[in-house]
Amino acid sequence: MHLIWSTKYREHLIHTPIKEELHAYLGGICKRMECHPIKIGGYTDHVHVLCMLSKKIALMKLLEEVKSHSSKWMKTKGEDLSNFYWQDARLNRTGRAMVHFL
Repeated sequence: MHLIWSTKYREHLIHTPIKEELHAYLGGICKRMECHPIKIGGYTDHVHVLCMLSKKIALMKLLEEVKSHSSKWMKTKGEDLSNFYWQDARLNRTGRAMVHFL
């Protein structure tokens, strides 16, 4: 599945070298949740996570874990990131998160 989410207000807060550390951290969370990461990337205001969804976990639980843990982690990476947040999940007309299944 292909997950995409952005920083709150699409602020450009994800820069080198934190960017590479963040991508590795996101991959570690996916592995811990048994959702094999295939590719993780992004830009200064958003991330992409391509991973396999484990049969043992609901999609929303994965999103909740990845976003909450990585947001807390980002806040430890510098005083300028102490107010770091991810944007709330966007929902489609049926009330479901917008996620690409590959």
